[in-house]
Amino acid sequence: MAIITNMNKIYDYDLNDLINYVNSIGLKDFKARQIYNWLYKKRVADFTLMSDLSKDLIKRLKEEFVIDILSLVDKEVSSDGTIKFLFRLLDGSLIESVMMVFDYGYSACISTQVGCNMGCTFCASGLLKKQRDLTSGEIVAQVVYIQRFLDETGKRLGNIVVMGTGEPFDNYDNVMKALKIINDPHALEIGARHISISTCGIVPMIKRFADEKVQYNLAISLHASNDRLRTSLMPINKAYPLKELLEALKYYCVDNNRRLTFEYLLLKDINDQKENADELKELLHGLNAYINLIPYNEVKEHDYETSSDKRALEFYDMLKKRGIAVTLRHRKGDDISAACGQLRANHILGDKDENM
Repeated sequence: MAIITNMNKIYDYDLNDLINYVNSIGLKDFKARQIYNWLYKKRVADFTLMSDLSKDLIKRLKEEFVIDILSLVDKEVSSDGTIKFLFRLLDGSLIESVMMVFDYGYSACISTQVGCNMGCTFCASGLLKKQRDLTSGEIVAQVVYIQRFLDETGKRLGNIVVMGTGEPFDNYDNVMKALKIINDPHALEIGARHISISTCGIVPMIKRFADEKVQYNLAISLHASNDRLRTSLMPINKAYPLKELLEALKYYCVDNNRRLTFEYLLLKDINDQKENADELKELLHGLNAYINLIPYNEVKEHDYETSSDKRALEFYDMLKKRGIAVTLRHRKGDDISAACGQLRANHILGDKDENM
């Protein structure tokens, strides 16, 4: 059952917003810092637990703001430690977030939109079209929830990947505000160089991002070595073909001393051939970049299959021999609904009981 509320979402407010708010009701700046500390350092989910605030202020916060904006609908746990969370928002919309465990620590993959309009032909997110953008607070709340989950065992999130459902650069302002809060040393304090934004290649927004001069990592969903193949996989390539995309990325690299990541899903017999390796060598020549090869999490509604482990290693070696910096990601969440958007789609399309 959807909860309808006209109250403000407290996580939509950065520190300056909160300072402006407390000033507007006759209080000094430090009260905003106290609220911020409760939200992000102590991570309480109830205003009444903010024990150093006055009763009057707590009453006002409860009347004007909502703090608990996510409710857990489903959770799937993989044998490799990956956990996929399905959340319901206040308007009843469903979104996904994922917590992954790596040798270097814990990482959260977060969503930026309810549904996605990019139409990538391999992606479960695109099975359900975009309903709306997430607010900055709805993006932040995903990270807070996962960190609270880790707090139970004394663990800490070290990395954020903006690679869940939705195209981040199609919700640019809300995403950037959310990342400001996630990065803020007074809030979640996750370092800028431990935050990665993944885009399918919206050229004007890549240029805008370049002009921001922030230290977040930029990742490009590439998945193909030529325009013909990329257009068949990713309709965005019709609007911004590879030549335009690479020009925007070169513009980004001029003033941002950051290494680019090119994400490359391995699709059996489609993009894992020798000619693809040859084309990638030419395509990425001169860029400070590396390719992250990603085993494809198969989606039953699509016909694509993942490359075998043997073929993945062979393609990795092909790229290495051509002088391309490359990594091969270990499989994650194979035994759960691991593909982006898959758990949400399963619930909405009726493959899972939403009341479980």
